[in-house]
Amino acid sequence: MLPKDFAPQAYDTLLNEKISAIAPRFNALGAPAPSVFASPTASFRMRTEFRVWHDGDSLDFVMFDREAPKIPVPIATFPIASEAVQAVFTPLKEALKASPELKRKLFQVEFLSTQSGQVLVTLIYHRQLDGKWEQAARGLSEQLNILMIGRSRGQKITLTQDWLEETLTINTRVFKYKQPEQAFIQPNAYVNERMIEWAMSQISGPDSDLLELYCGIGNFTIPLATQFQRVLATEVSKVATRAAVENLALNGVTNVEFARLSAEEMTIAMAGTRTFRRLASLETALEDYNLHTVFVDPPRAGLDTGTLDLVSGFEEILYISCNPMTLLDNLETLIKSHSIESLAFFDQFPYTPHLECGVHLKRHQDSKA
Repeated sequence: MLPKDFAPQAYDTLLNEKISAIAPRFNALGAPAPSVFASPTASFRMRTEFRVWHDGDSLDFVMFDREAPKIPVPIATFPIASEAVQAVFTPLKEALKASPELKRKLFQVEFLSTQSGQVLVTLIYHRQLDGKWEQAARGLSEQLNILMIGRSRGQKITLTQDWLEETLTINTRVFKYKQPEQAFIQPNAYVNERMIEWAMSQISGPDSDLLELYCGIGNFTIPLATQFQRVLATEVSKVATRAAVENLALNGVTNVEFARLSAEEMTIAMAGTRTFRRLASLETALEDYNLHTVFVDPPRAGLDTGTLDLVSGFEEILYISCNPMTLLDNLETLIKSHSIESLAFFDQFPYTPHLECGVHLKRHQDSKA
């Protein structure tokens, strides 16, 4: 989102227009009226990144307009960023500009922050980093009271740690998450809390187990675990899986097992056509899980054909999507066996066309798995 798009005075109108453009397509599939979860109008984005533009001795953080993708747009302020990021935005830029060692061949800067005010900054370079860089970076880290990482091709220098600890309040209960620098993190913490609360309000299987695909660092997994006997969650990313396991311990959760498998691999495993060594360490064998509910939060491409077949076999499906178009495409298949019980829109990305969606589906009474 470019600064020219920031229009807090028009937020409600923009959100209504965004929803009005897509809601009829869900209604046509039998969805009920949606629940709508708005965002704060400013200071909502917990992670963001900028290209670094050099012009002689000058340096700017820039973005690019899709209508003019080769023309850099200098970013003087970024009011959608968290207050913590805004507080260090200009001091960091000025410090980098003043340091020949830190600005030389600096290509990109990435910010990750938490609601408690922690900030982790990653500086990405088109050169190898050395001891001089590390000394200068440590000085800047201490000066601004931020965590810092330096990256270049095949190289990573972590000055202190490469993660932050976020705290989310879900229905008055506090959950803690280790958020690694490289793992996917929901960018809008306030809306993320509302998404988790909505998901928890939709399903509860105290006498059954939950299968979760694309679990990431356990963002949804850990709160949902309070509503099921057991949870089996899968994720292909090593970084995210390690963080998910640590987040279980951080929250004292004992009824979740993680398997580092892709959704496609899990589909094959559940069909019994192939065994995976990564499932051999499960305390509860796959076939002993009492799985009636599946939760999915796939990438923008949505569910592939095999995974779509897998989730179609569950009594209940909870589907979070960052792409309404691929969700609608998947729903064309799912409504053959399931009904849409509820629909929600979450404005993770104000002032943009993007909209996060949630649907809860239940199997038709006359439909068999």
